[in-house]
Amino acid sequence: MRRLAAAVVFMLPFVAIPADIADLAFYRNAAEGGIAEVEMGNMAQQQARSPSVRDFGALMVKDHSAVNEKLKAIAESKNITLPANSSVDEMTTKAKLKGLSGASFDKSYIKGMIKDHQEDIAEFKKEATSGRDPEARAFASATLPTLEAHLKKLQSIAAEAGLSTDSAD
Repeated sequence: MRRLAAAVVFMLPFVAIPADIADLAFYRNAAEGGIAEVEMGNMAQQQARSPSVRDFGALMVKDHSAVNEKLKAIAESKNITLPANSSVDEMTTKAKLKGLSGASFDKSYIKGMIKDHQEDIAEFKKEATSGRDPEARAFASATLPTLEAHLKKLQSIAAEAGLSTDSAD
């Protein structure tokens, strides 16, 4: 059986890939999340009532567009094809937001972005400390301060609006 497995491995074409599947998943998730941040940031600029939420949407578009370009350059250098769209879950969230406007949009958008940024920070910290691909680790480390600044800003906006940031709410 080992000879057969070894033969199969040698028959596969050589492709430059990250050190393991977890790194590939990180690249995919980061790309999908970045795309969603830009799309929902654009929505916030159009549909939000609060100037601080509209401004935050603009910040998302600016910052995540730049991060997306960095990620794209790393992926291209490694022959990794990144997704061109956000994930199905993010598309569902975007569809729900599309039907909202004003204060209801603001509340839903801010609460969703807080949850999303908390999850992103955890994922980026994990990749920065335990990822096997050096470029993925460096990208995660370099991006973390931006994500943490976004979360702080979101929490400030939520506090000003009197929104609970508990996930049960």
